Amino acid sequence: MQRYFLNKSQFHEEYVMITGDVIKHIRRVMRMNEGDRIICCSEEGTCYICELSDVSDEQIQATILSEEKSVVELPIKVTIAHGLPKGDKLELVIQKGTELGANAFIPFEAERSVVKWDAKKAGKKVERWSKIAQEAAEQSHRQVCPNVWDVVKFPLLLEKFNQFDTVLVAYEEAAKNDEKSHLVSELNKMNEGESLLFLFGPEGGFSDREIDLMKENGAVPCGLGPRILRSETAPLYGLSAISYHFELLR
Repeated sequence: MQRYFLNKSQFHEEYVMITGDVIKHIRRVMRMNEGDRIICCSEEGTCYICELSDVSDEQIQATILSEEKSVVELPIKVTIAHGLPKGDKLELVIQKGTELGANAFIPFEAERSVVKWDAKKAGKKVERWSKIAQEAAEQSHRQVCPNVWDVVKFPLLLEKFNQFDTVLVAYEEAAKNDEKSHLVSELNKMNEGESLLFLFGPEGGFSDREIDLMKENGAVPCGLGPRILRSETAPLYGLSAISYHFELLR
């Protein structure tokens, strides 16, 4: 069944009221009508199986039949913080990272970020990233649509560390030394429901100063195997490793 993420205000006790662009997708792309079923997910992560009961080009009403029981989300909440990369690499990270279970994305300006953030275009850029995350969440049958933050500067990112139970930073020097024990040991300490902030640098990686500041604020540097990964590959490796650790080994 097709899945849609809707605002809290659209959910009522026995039905869901659908408006906006979702109507076009239901009517023109999926060509659905009364009697067809969809899955509607709320901002809190609760999803309902619904049946279309009143369909028009202005609004669609869907009757709530039952709550979806299966759980597909990662046992821990993983936020990916990524130094602004060149081109559309961050779009790839958001799309594939959403499919792999990320809970949120924080783009940030790192010392070695080649891209200079244009505040005038910020709104449209974040809107596009959020749309990519939503489409990927619907396609992969997620129950939560990841939040995409506005781009933050590195000092502000450091201040956010205390909001997470664990903070890891992928560090290429650790990878060169085949230092993978920190990743495993930190994941072993985590319990279901806890939060993890996983930081990844831009194409040039992190500077020594940034690594020192992150360590001073509680981050644990770790390697991602013996090979050096591209900036857009590393977050996907990290999420895959987390999924294997929490979903396949347990």
